[in-house]
Amino acid sequence: MSHRRSQPPGTRRCRSAARGFTLIELVIAVTIVGILATVAYPSFMNQIRKARRSDAMDFASRIQQLQERYRVNNTSYAASIAALGLASGASSSGYYTLTSAAGAGGAAGSAYTVTAVAVADTSQASDTSCTTMTVTLSAGVLSYTPATCWGR
Repeated sequence: MSHRRSQPPGTRRCRSAARGFTLIELVIAVTIVGILATVAYPSFMNQIRKARRSDAMDFASRIQQLQERYRVNNTSYAASIAALGLASGASSSGYYTLTSAAGAGGAAGSAYTVTAVAVADTSQASDTSCTTMTVTLSAGVLSYTPATCWGR
């Protein structure tokens, strides 16, 4: 025999209120998330681009070191990246292409310029005012242009 408790007539178990979200609440939440994403995404991408500039900075620094080693063994700086023993001018992450030219800004072979150009099909191509960055050594002084892109 089963013991089933019956409820007195006229009383019901109270069902809890509706669970979940109403359509209006869901639309409001999605709208708020959309507005926040619209505001935050451009700032987020700018920070990503700024961080990726380090890719160009690292490779430019490597070229500078190779130029100095080349100058120790020769009477001038190397005229190209190939003369430094590098097979490619692509940065390690592939966001920039770098070139090096000797003789810019000083006596022949006593100066050089390293130029980093953002690769066209990457997000770095949208990096306003920093799509082309240069390091120039002239008269023993390094100059970085544009200065705001180098974070120095």
